[in-house]
Amino acid sequence: MGTSPERLPGNRPDFRAPPPSPIATANGRRSAVANDEVLTEFLEHSLRIPDLVLPDSIFPSEISAGNPPEIDFQSLISPGSGSVLEVLESVAGIGCFQLVNCGISREMIGSARAAGGGIFEISAEKKAEMLRSAERRYGFEEAMAEISEEFWWCGGDEERDGLNRVLEGIWPHGHSNFSDKIESLCMTLEQIASKLLQILLENMPPGSCKEMVSSEEEEEEEGGGAAVAPVLCIYKHGRNIPSGKWVSFMQSDIIRMMIQRSDYSHALCLHLCDAASEFHVYSKRGWMSFCPSRDAIVVTVGDQIQECSDGLYKHVIGRPILHMEDEDSISMAFLYSPPPVVYQCQNTYSAYNNKSISLGQQIVIAMCLTLLFQFIVYIYKEI
Repeated sequence: MGTSPERLPGNRPDFRAPPPSPIATANGRRSAVANDEVLTEFLEHSLRIPDLVLPDSIFPSEISAGNPPEIDFQSLISPGSGSVLEVLESVAGIGCFQLVNCGISREMIGSARAAGGGIFEISAEKKAEMLRSAERRYGFEEAMAEISEEFWWCGGDEERDGLNRVLEGIWPHGHSNFSDKIESLCMTLEQIASKLLQILLENMPPGSCKEMVSSEEEEEEEGGGAAVAPVLCIYKHGRNIPSGKWVSFMQSDIIRMMIQRSDYSHALCLHLCDAASEFHVYSKRGWMSFCPSRDAIVVTVGDQIQECSDGLYKHVIGRPILHMEDEDSISMAFLYSPPPVVYQCQNTYSAYNNKSISLGQQIVIAMCLTLLFQFIVYIYKEI
């Protein structure tokens, strides 16, 4: 006969593991856990919902606002222009305005846009040799080619010479025309931006430029206060973008663009986007969109102006949106940053203009002039 299962040593009742010993608690009740407070604290922390960065935090809701005003540049720079107040209200409210009649011909802009578009035709291998870096501000930016490509041109003498040398090696047949057209356009844009900045600074609140000058002087003492040369960003917008991917592409492109613009300090940005179907303006408060006027330059306010005005004028990021189906389109953004001395000199000029003579002082001056005139007449009669 075989051994029954009940007689196997491993199945005997006396070989089973003993039950767990009871754990005494402070109130005399039995508990399966030695420290209930530790368990409770652990559960509270593990079940707590973490703070998530949701899409609305990155892309806040759209701000309802009308189209920015169209400002005639020739009228704006005329003495006593009534357009100044309209510009100040717009930059204080939404951080941008449209500029027309700037004196830039459509032929100049068109030739510069065509020359700028030509640089994107070089091979991918040569583009890789000209990627921007911490040591080199000019060149191609790594981006999603499906929606846009971009090239940064710098106006400083040393950087421009370095750029021309590199272009001569990798683009021997097109670099000369590219450099001539872009430099000519940037010189004109710099003159416009300089006059716009002068108007804004002349109408700053009294003494608001002082803090800006102090910060720039401190940076100069530390070796970082040198004037930054203007920069032109050339964008090649893609075509036939799938509608299902357009939103995700645009959001990624905007995040990258906002990081770049935040790193590059500037006073004003002039956007050339004649073919744009929309123009988006982004800020910490939200974003707005409008349809830019034909032949208009969209001007957005940079971080330097916001700091200089103590937050009166708003720093925003602008981006043209182009939905082209048949061809690629080129837009350009000119980032203007003046030398620190401009803020200092303009602050002195504004303080001088804000000095006024009170009515009492005017009466005293009139009495003194009257007495002086009578004294001169008396002396003349005595002689």
